[in-house]
Amino acid sequence: MRDDNRRNQYFLVSLASVITVLLVWYACIDVLELKSQIVFPGPVKIFRTFILKLHTRSPDGATLLSHLGASLKVTMLGYLLGAAAGIPLGIAMAWNRLVDRLAKPLFDLLRPIPGIAWIPLFILLFGIGTFSKALVIFLSSFVACTVNSFTGIRQTKDVHLWVGNVFGATRNQLLFRIAVPTAIPMVFTGLRVALGASWAALVAAELLASNVGLGYMIQQSRAISRTDIIIVGMLAIGMVGAILDKILHAVEARVAKGMNVR
Repeated sequence: MRDDNRRNQYFLVSLASVITVLLVWYACIDVLELKSQIVFPGPVKIFRTFILKLHTRSPDGATLLSHLGASLKVTMLGYLLGAAAGIPLGIAMAWNRLVDRLAKPLFDLLRPIPGIAWIPLFILLFGIGTFSKALVIFLSSFVACTVNSFTGIRQTKDVHLWVGNVFGATRNQLLFRIAVPTAIPMVFTGLRVALGASWAALVAAELLASNVGLGYMIQQSRAISRTDIIIVGMLAIGMVGAILDKILHAVEARVAKGMNVR
């Protein structure tokens, strides 16, 4: 009962903060006219543009849902592949000294390079298609997932491993029954960070070289000074990111419950 009350209070506070921002925005632009609607449109115009863009292809050649679908497909492809490679590597590096010595020097060399920096190279090698954008997103997701999985395993308390050894647990049992469940919160933190990095990398790639996607829509709108469509694209990215984060949170709760993680 107390948890339900806390959730309701959190929802009401969050809703109030959003409404407050919209009211201030509306007052500044639509009422006080502190900025021109062309330079920075108000929430009413943004809402109208959002509805219009759902079924109108102009001025960038596709509807909002078409751009969103193209961006989401590429993002999820690179993101999931990066997570599938990064999480096991991070766990292996933290758990096995040989893997750590072999992989960590190369990983430490690649880690500081932002995914965006790879875009020109991948465009030259693979063109501006889905593959090059997915590779950029893969690297962004891979780094975040590897770092957080590595940190999560390394945070396993020695006393827990010692108790497992006392009861005769094998090394694999220590890993999968003690270390991995302990690392679950950090793993999912990495997945959240990777999700944000993936969106950032995708939009950057589409801004530079693409013919469809939210980044392309934003870039084309900038070229013709359609600030309203730019903001619509930004809000679409934010809303989809928030929904995906909620899904990750629900998955984390289920996984943690299944592993009896507290």
